[in-house]
Amino acid sequence: MSSDLSGRIVGDLVNNDIDFVTTVPCKQLAGVIEAIENHDAILHIPSNKEDEGMGLCAGAYMGGKRPCIVMQNTAIGVTVNTLVTLIQFYQIPLPMLISYRGEVGEKVACQVEMALHTKALLDQLSIPTFHFHHRDDVEELDGILKHTWMCRKPTAILTDAGFWRAA
Repeated sequence: MSSDLSGRIVGDLVNNDIDFVTTVPCKQLAGVIEAIENHDAILHIPSNKEDEGMGLCAGAYMGGKRPCIVMQNTAIGVTVNTLVTLIQFYQIPLPMLISYRGEVGEKVACQVEMALHTKALLDQLSIPTFHFHHRDDVEELDGILKHTWMCRKPTAILTDAGFWRAA
């Protein structure tokens, strides 16, 4: 069932002409990453770090591609400079599909600290943020992607463990 959800997410990306995706490994997003890797309409370039991935997305956008980044919330802190001085300054529409780690049930203690700051950092950067808790929340993705391109801003789509468990 999780593969159905991953396929739906990738389908929405493709239906919104997203043709370049960079990913940073994440257990929660592994199904989405696999579906991206296997889709012929998407050029998938894995990244070592999230800020590096944002640089790749900026370059792809400037080269005529429609990018997306798939990452964990725990790296939001290291992306702040890149988000502000590159993505936002040059008005690059960048959907960020982000696993939201650190909530109740998290098994890795250090993930909890970043969860406490993720939404506040995104809010401070004036990045529209959408939080998917339930499987049906995926119905909003198409509209969020359209909104991202219309307003030429980065957007954060947080997917928590409950969202993936529901799948």
